[in-house]
Amino acid sequence: MAAELRQFPSGTLVPSDLLDALTTAVLIVDAVGAVHFLNNAAQSLLAVGRAQAKGRLLAELVRDAGPLEAVIHRALQQGEPIANREVPLTPVLRSDVQFTVDCTAAPYGDELALLEISDTTRQRRITRDNALLSQLGGSRLMVRQLAHEIKNPLGGLRGAAQLLERELTDSAQREYTQVIIREADRLRALVDNLLGPHTPPRKQQVNLHELTQHVYHLLRVEAPETIAIVRDYDPSLPPLMLDRDQVVQAFLNLARNAIQVLGQSGRVTIRTRALTNVTIGTQRHRIVAAVAFEDNGPGVPPELKDTLFYPLVTGRVGGTGLGLAVAQDLITRHAGIIEFESRPGHTVFTVLLPMNTCP
Repeated sequence: MAAELRQFPSGTLVPSDLLDALTTAVLIVDAVGAVHFLNNAAQSLLAVGRAQAKGRLLAELVRDAGPLEAVIHRALQQGEPIANREVPLTPVLRSDVQFTVDCTAAPYGDELALLEISDTTRQRRITRDNALLSQLGGSRLMVRQLAHEIKNPLGGLRGAAQLLERELTDSAQREYTQVIIREADRLRALVDNLLGPHTPPRKQQVNLHELTQHVYHLLRVEAPETIAIVRDYDPSLPPLMLDRDQVVQAFLNLARNAIQVLGQSGRVTIRTRALTNVTIGTQRHRIVAAVAFEDNGPGVPPELKDTLFYPLVTGRVGGTGLGLAVAQDLITRHAGIIEFESRPGHTVFTVLLPMNTCP
């Protein structure tokens, strides 16, 4: 059967079956940004049907359509293809997600432009995950070396303070040696936290929602009553082989961070989902469990986004900068990873755990 040909105002005939067969989103728009056609991939990307989109402006389908409209305008004005890379794209009907896309506009007939949108979100995510894992490996080595350099003199300092205390007869003077000993112990505990667990995960079959419920109850006790904590669980998730204590600690670190950035009001959502065909590092997994901690706070400062999981990096006054670093370390011990996306009013830290860890 011959492909259906669609007639447009410019007189151009388009084989729609050919466009629908493409995995890249393709739209045909006019100079003012009105949509005349979109293929199946574009319908999926924008979460809108062909009949629903026809005749509507891009600005009605995409939040902040300015970058796309600029590419279309330049292509029609200059009469040649124009490209733009790494454009953020949030569909109006899918406001819970934001894509990163490459787009190219080219003149199509006399009055129209063909807009090609390639979703690069997954490839960028894989690249960022590999960078995170590489960063974590470098951080572990640095911390081990630093811990060795710190713990040895700390032990000598603490021992000298204890010996000095034995020689002192004045109880008021002994208080000073106690300060030295307590501070030495505090610094040693800080270094131990940096190093993370000293033993491999002791895995057992665990219901993931039992862990999230435990975290929820702890948060409900700690958080102000003016902060809403919402649970959005996928009951179909099967048990996983996990070290319960380590995973709970990672979840708590993420959840407490969300509570702390909100201050006295806001919303935290704990969400669980099953995701398919996910790559973590270089390993592709058929199915993974995703546990997301979402808040509507101010977002991660842009200058911290590339170093957020480094030890001692924090954007919060009084923060130690250990919570995220420790959480990432604990999750990677389970062959998983913590990813994040952030903009003002919407920050999500997502823990990805392979389901094939459960026999």
